[in-house]
Amino acid sequence: MDDISITDLWDRVTGTQPDPPWWLVALVGLVALAAVLHGPTWRVARNTVTIAHEGGHALVALLTGRKLDGIKLHSDTSGVTVSRGKPHGPGMIFTALAGYATPPLLGLFFALLLAAGRITLLLWFSLALLGAMLIMIRNAYGVLSVVATGAIVFGVSWLGSAEVQAGFAYLAAWFLLFAATRPVIELQRMRARHMAPSSDADQLAHLTGVPGLAWVGLFGATAMLALLAGGALLVPDVDLPSLPTTADF
Repeated sequence: MDDISITDLWDRVTGTQPDPPWWLVALVGLVALAAVLHGPTWRVARNTVTIAHEGGHALVALLTGRKLDGIKLHSDTSGVTVSRGKPHGPGMIFTALAGYATPPLLGLFFALLLAAGRITLLLWFSLALLGAMLIMIRNAYGVLSVVATGAIVFGVSWLGSAEVQAGFAYLAAWFLLFAATRPVIELQRMRARHMAPSSDADQLAHLTGVPGLAWVGLFGATAMLALLAGGALLVPDVDLPSLPTTADF
């Protein structure tokens, strides 16, 4: 690739793109919400949330000085991130906290990028995250999930029209924002049935002495606040026709 093409690629990634039409933003928002509410669709789409969840654990583990052994993603949309270090203290607490916090915060970050017109940057940033995560995947299904997700994002970013790229980027942001709440609800349902004794919330309860329900509440509050803030950034401004005044008659 010569210098000109590298420069063109850099400009393409870091440049701004025009906002998509308001109806497209609204349409993909409804599609994202439907994907979260519709059970069969959710069971497939939830893999994306799991990738973000486990990626959050992994990133914070590295940032807090823990040694990351690997990540596994499973076909039931569960996952596990294994890191080594002190079994207590701030590093372990923040690592456990990061899982449920990452999807809504990532959705909010995507909304900020889109509000700034950085559609292509969002897509390529997603590819970079998936590429970094792929290095740490330790099972076949996990590799398949990350590669398939990356292939879709790359195909859209490289081959899609400007409108397709915009629709996909807004769909990703809306989906992460809407989807962040459902795993928290599912978590508490499982905890109430004593089916998740080693959940992130219960690990945090063990590490801090703060009840697991309080951590579930924090996860839920984070998801809702991110949805409100991100939604405010994503909702398009629609110019409504002005009402006639007496001077118009």
